[in-house]
Amino acid sequence: MEPETAADADRASLDAALTLALTLPGDALLYLLLPLHCDVFGVSLAEAGFLLGANRLVRIFGYQWITKLYALRGPRAACTLAAIAAFAATLCYATLSGVWSLLIARLIWGLAFGAMNLANQALPTSVSAGASRRMGRMRAVISVGPMLGLLGGAVIAETIGPRPAFFLLALVSLPALRFALRLPSVPDGAKATPQRFFRFSPVNIWALFLGLTLDGLFGVGLSFIIAVRQPDQAVLAAGLAMALRYGSEIALSTAGGALANWFGARRLSIVLSVGCGAGLALLGATDAVMWIGVVVTIGLRALLGPLPAPLVAEIYPGAARVPALADQSTWRDLGAGFGPLIAGWLLPTTPALTIYGAAGLLLAGAGLALAAPGARIEQREAGPRP
Repeated sequence: MEPETAADADRASLDAALTLALTLPGDALLYLLLPLHCDVFGVSLAEAGFLLGANRLVRIFGYQWITKLYALRGPRAACTLAAIAAFAATLCYATLSGVWSLLIARLIWGLAFGAMNLANQALPTSVSAGASRRMGRMRAVISVGPMLGLLGGAVIAETIGPRPAFFLLALVSLPALRFALRLPSVPDGAKATPQRFFRFSPVNIWALFLGLTLDGLFGVGLSFIIAVRQPDQAVLAAGLAMALRYGSEIALSTAGGALANWFGARRLSIVLSVGCGAGLALLGATDAVMWIGVVVTIGLRALLGPLPAPLVAEIYPGAARVPALADQSTWRDLGAGFGPLIAGWLLPTTPALTIYGAAGLLLAGAGLALAAPGARIEQREAGPRP
């Protein structure tokens, strides 16, 4: 049955979070190892960048299928299929070579993550009481998987090679099936509506710039800046920054959810978006100030992480919630997919201060737009939507 009480939602959300936590390490490790070991996987550096973005790009079009599956069959079926697909994709990283073979694995993983991501947004918000707190706790649980996967996988890759690391992480993902099978089997009332991809709502535009700046430009650009300024320690510093990101989510996501529960998801999203924008603007400064910007951005990003789903649930209650969550995720993936491409195009020729100053202004402006009258009108109109 579907979650009916806060306790039901807590249990279902924990099972969904554990499903994703166990399957996510293989993807996280690929971001670290594929660019460093292109020759082992039979691809060029450019092809590696394409493969790392392909999982997001497929979700731009795939969320309409994922939403229909979730609406018709419920989270148990969607996440069970996704867990199986995630195991297959990670096993492919351990065994296959060449851009086309690995592309198939990345597309499979992209759709699998989309289904688990939707469940990890829909189930915590299925009961409004404590939704933000619940979402923060689940983000912390999810982040444990990739953080441990990065640390353990990096050690294994350094000692016996990258392929065995992915094989072991594929085995680690198998228990995710147990948690997926414990999820509710009945949909929560969402209808399988057509995807409203070109709906330019304040929330969707905010999600677009979250993906573009914090998911795309920040991660890829940080590695580039560190490589230029500290070429002898680039790999170690980039790996440390990636681990710090997940560590901060473990430490701060619960606090972000609790603060949103207290102050409101919309108000806190505005404040943290402006703060993250300021942190991004510091990335183009001198070395010491740059690292202040890195720490500020990572910390505030962790506090912001649990907020999009409760914010969408607040604006789109009832049957409109799950399709709206999928819309928001689609727009965020669109930004995150193009962020690395923009970073690779501009960073070699454009001052980092210009790029990250503009990125900070875009994110802060999108956050402030959440307070505009249009966003509040959208909330009032959300109720009658099918």
